[in-house]
Amino acid sequence: MNSSNNKVHSLKRLAASGMMWSAVQRFSALFIQFISGIILARLLSPYDYGCIGMLAVFVALSEAFIDGGFGSALIQKKRPTQEDYSTIFWWNVLMAFFVYCILFFAAPFVSKFYGIPLLCNVLRVQGLVLFFYALNIVQRNQLQKHLNFRILSIVSISTSLISLVITVYLAYKGFGVWALVAQNVFSAFIPALVFWFYVKWRPNFSFSVSSFRELFGFGFYMFLAHLLNSFSSQIQGLLIGKLYSPSTMGFYSKAHDTEKLASQSISQVMMQVSFPLYSEAQNDNEILIAMIKRLTSTIAYLSFPLLFILLLTAKPIFVLLYSERWLSSVPYFQVLCIAGLAMCLQSVNLQAIPAIGKSKEMFIWTIVKRMVGLTAIIGGLFFFGMKGLLVGAVFNSWFSYFVNIVLVSKYIGYKWKQQLLDLAPILFASFVSAIISYGISRLLKYNDNLYLSGVIIIGVYVIVYMTWSLVFKPGCYLYTKSIVKSFFERTRLHMV
Repeated sequence: MNSSNNKVHSLKRLAASGMMWSAVQRFSALFIQFISGIILARLLSPYDYGCIGMLAVFVALSEAFIDGGFGSALIQKKRPTQEDYSTIFWWNVLMAFFVYCILFFAAPFVSKFYGIPLLCNVLRVQGLVLFFYALNIVQRNQLQKHLNFRILSIVSISTSLISLVITVYLAYKGFGVWALVAQNVFSAFIPALVFWFYVKWRPNFSFSVSSFRELFGFGFYMFLAHLLNSFSSQIQGLLIGKLYSPSTMGFYSKAHDTEKLASQSISQVMMQVSFPLYSEAQNDNEILIAMIKRLTSTIAYLSFPLLFILLLTAKPIFVLLYSERWLSSVPYFQVLCIAGLAMCLQSVNLQAIPAIGKSKEMFIWTIVKRMVGLTAIIGGLFFFGMKGLLVGAVFNSWFSYFVNIVLVSKYIGYKWKQQLLDLAPILFASFVSAIISYGISRLLKYNDNLYLSGVIIIGVYVIVYMTWSLVFKPGCYLYTKSIVKSFFERTRLHMV
């Protein structure tokens, strides 16, 4: 019992430290990305964003091929050896070369598919990120496995700042879509350069077949699942880019990217830490259940109100941040926020399954999820156009979430009904706060003043939601409060 308690305490301490630095990394990068989006939305056109969005599916699938799930396999394995790391490194480099060759020779056909000649050279240049990605996967995974998020945070923030300066300069000089290409390339090149010189690990000139087979058993299914997830998440861009104009694709991309900042920022902070922790506790379901419950409720407590606020204030936010020429993104954004409520919770349950060694089972159910989701998205687009596609995307997100909680219920023991009951108070409070804030803004009749209406909605929402938190003191509120308190204490100690 004492051993179990000590393990729980140790994991909590590692989680708190990891989440603190992960939060610094994510929210600093989020702020920089936020500023970048505001500036670039005024310097670049929806057409420029649309061109990049059309190619996202090809780059995402290529990155999935390179990693092949072996990065997760190295984290999941208790004691990876130098032989394991070297084998995966050379595999990544080989796959980067192989996949880039495919992209290079396929680029003319991709540009012909969309009817935009410019995309040929854009894809060939943007494809260079694959080499940079391959060169630092092992070093990044080593830092993540040992929960060294301080270095990851510093590198991420520095990369975001440098990329922002370069991109804004190029956009200002009229380089258009090439400014966004440069942003993607430098965002991959800088971390590769830094990690290669900072992390002392170097590969041996050897490739172990036995090591590859061992990691392949776990990583192969992770690779297939990641490949399916990447394709599913990017299918909307592929379809919109083919059937609609680049500008329509640009409006959708801006809505999708903005929603993703909100729905995944908080969850990614915790997910970056959770998989190594899940892997450490993979043989103790009691600890895993406690972790999943705590992470799920905390993410929901922070993300649900954020998404409801953004849904209600979408129009003034887009006008304020991006200017009126991006107003066509607002309806897309509002619908995607509903999908975001499920998206922010998915990874908590999803990562727990491979962490306990059930990567094959996760892959099988990923096939089911993606087949159902793609049917909903493609069918919606075919019968109802863009509105149908968006409804299909919402269905896809919520269906995937329900499958994930059923898998956790089956393999770990955190029953899906209990998960829903644990989330019900947070969802109810978030929804009621939205109804009250929207109702009051309508009663005050300030709808003709976008900004004032938005301020009223945000102010009333925060007051109602925080009143609920202070009166009922749910566990997620107390835990969030303790994390914030710990963060400021650690910051004060570092400053002293």
